[in-house]
Amino acid sequence: MTGRHAEAHRRSLEDKDGFWLEAAKAVSWTTPPTKALDASRPPFYRWFPDGRLNVAFNCLDRHFEAGRGDQDALVYDSPMTGKVERFTYRQLTRRVAKVAGGLRSLGVEKGDRVLIYMPMIPEAVIAMLACARLGAIHGVVFGGFAAPELATRIDDAKPKAIVFGSCGLEPGRIVAYKPLVDQAIELAKHKPKHCVVFQRKEQRAEPVAGRDVDFADLEAKSAPVDPVDMASTDPLYILYTSGTTGIPKGVVRDGGGYATALLWSMKYVYDIKPGEVWWTASDVGWVVGHSYIVYAPLLLGATTVLYEGKPVGTPDAGAFWRVISEHKAVAMFTAPTAFRAIKRDDPDGLFMKKYDLSRFRTLFLAGERCDPNTLLWAEEKLKVPVVDHWWQTETGWPITANCQGLEPMKVKPGSSTKAVPGWDVQSLDGEGRQVKAGEVGVLAIKLPLPPGSLPTLWNNDAGFLKSYLQEFPGYYKTGDAGYLDEDGYVFVMTRTDDIINVAGHRLSTGGMEEVLSNHPDVAECAVIGVADELKGQLPLGLLVLKAGVSKPSETIVKEVVQMVRDSIGPVAAFKTAVVVKRLPKTRSGKILRGTMQKIADDQSWKMPATIDDPVVLQEIAEGLKTVGYAKGA
Repeated sequence: MTGRHAEAHRRSLEDKDGFWLEAAKAVSWTTPPTKALDASRPPFYRWFPDGRLNVAFNCLDRHFEAGRGDQDALVYDSPMTGKVERFTYRQLTRRVAKVAGGLRSLGVEKGDRVLIYMPMIPEAVIAMLACARLGAIHGVVFGGFAAPELATRIDDAKPKAIVFGSCGLEPGRIVAYKPLVDQAIELAKHKPKHCVVFQRKEQRAEPVAGRDVDFADLEAKSAPVDPVDMASTDPLYILYTSGTTGIPKGVVRDGGGYATALLWSMKYVYDIKPGEVWWTASDVGWVVGHSYIVYAPLLLGATTVLYEGKPVGTPDAGAFWRVISEHKAVAMFTAPTAFRAIKRDDPDGLFMKKYDLSRFRTLFLAGERCDPNTLLWAEEKLKVPVVDHWWQTETGWPITANCQGLEPMKVKPGSSTKAVPGWDVQSLDGEGRQVKAGEVGVLAIKLPLPPGSLPTLWNNDAGFLKSYLQEFPGYYKTGDAGYLDEDGYVFVMTRTDDIINVAGHRLSTGGMEEVLSNHPDVAECAVIGVADELKGQLPLGLLVLKAGVSKPSETIVKEVVQMVRDSIGPVAAFKTAVVVKRLPKTRSGKILRGTMQKIADDQSWKMPATIDDPVVLQEIAEGLKTVGYAKGA
């Protein structure tokens, strides 16, 4: 008997128009679409070409008009300031309409770009939705991003205005944003006409006369404006992929397809209902923040939690459980790295026992590969389903998932389950041919991509083709490597750049990391390929141990080396590992494997703009020296 997931997936590929027009009924259109897919100019596909809507209206006004005005739309929880604020749909609609009016008074209109450079505060969400209300295209840049990278985004987007916060807050320090904005504008060729600064009491910014406008004053004196009617295919936002150099890749997201896909996902992937409390522990500077802090929960009419804090250290490893308990969240979405940090500091899950988690029913993990050990630990401690799912900045919403609202399926640790309806995922060899079940290849998605995914790059159709579509004609190249098993379960093993070649054998670092993470004393790990004259490359492990481990590091290293030999075999040539205090990561939680590899190989490298703490790279270099690498560091 065919299951609900299989039938929905089949229909989404064979009857795209019927499937997505039905899904689009959940959206409030000013002009409902009569056609789903416009395939007149492949590979530049468009969705709902004759539909019209305003996404901000769908996030706010329609819930207010339907009687949800007094329901909480947004809960701001900041352990950095000790503040919790709640905004109803009525209040949030009013503030967004007034800020939109303020931006219009500065000359911002439909199609203009506005860069948003803010910490995790309500005004970041308000600014995003105000742009959407006006039909302006927002480009959120992660708060605290380095000035040169911000400058490249200014030159690419050519914004009419920049909205920024005076500072961001990190444990033990304040990050001043205005010097970074000033430097970026000085570096950029394009000069924005206006800057709107939200002054935080923790550190105020000295305004530039004639350029800088106070956010609170602008909001207070401005009249609210109505939503602007937009074509479904008009850009809603630009989001620059992290770690870009040179000409940045600005992922474009259109409004109609995005709203449709996000609403479908909230119901069928995440099983969330209007009025429920949903929490995504990420940042609005990343795609997860765009899709599942701001747009998806508000499109649905749920309550979304905006959290300014860390999984550990604000104040302890029980921070997540406090937020879930205090705000009655039924589900949360975060990165596996957050749970590895919690597991490291509280391996027995003692902090969980201090809070009421009775309403909590599902944990969703994405952003990087979730090792089975972390997934099983979370399942055991939380006693709820833990869903590892896979997607990217470019796709905007999940590619693979265990769809909780459609048909929960058997969990296979290490797999992000099956392709979500709308996505045709295949594993290809270097010639673009499908590989056998269980064989690692390049994960690619057959075109057309579903609604919500990128239609192109900002002002760069050629770059869109070259980056994603050229290598495998008819497919979108994800840049990830992995395999599909006999049941159609997808195993995302690593980035294609992290496949290492050991004496002619192509090996996945992700597979080795999976083995290392099974050691009872290992909290986190990474495997990189380092240069070797004889074998081309050799794998090198980096281990972060759990708190309170007393066993000698040398013993643990010997044990993990044997584990890899027993599990993968001598072909892996895994002989070396080093214990380090922590791993270098981006602020979104991705481990900087490429940078570590360059340090180990004594290659020139650049400090990543997205790194969470630059000091950790020096610690890594010192650790690598102890095993004979990074000699010049």
